[in-house]
Amino acid sequence: MNVQFKKGVLELCVLVLLDKQDHYGYELVQKISDQIQISEGTVYPLLRRLTKEEYFTTYLQESKEGPPRKYYQLTDKGRIYLQALLAEWYEFTNGVNHLIKEGVKDE
Repeated sequence: MNVQFKKGVLELCVLVLLDKQDHYGYELVQKISDQIQISEGTVYPLLRRLTKEEYFTTYLQESKEGPPRKYYQLTDKGRIYLQALLAEWYEFTNGVNHLIKEGVKDE
């Protein structure tokens, strides 16, 4: 898949997953990687930035498999941001899909 496509939707994917439940970083990487091929290194800078922008809070939770894990939790500000991104996403994809359908009809 085109790298620019991935960069554009990665933020939305992270926010959507955290809207459902809290996750730790590697868990987010795994869930996204199940659907979209990404590298682990692309998610962590995004998590740091979105935490700094107060869309997430973090907390540590003990793990049976090693050191405590840092979990990310969506804030109210993050939920508002997610709703705005989803509205933009639907508008954008509807427009692109419309153009694709028009282009296919002409062939």
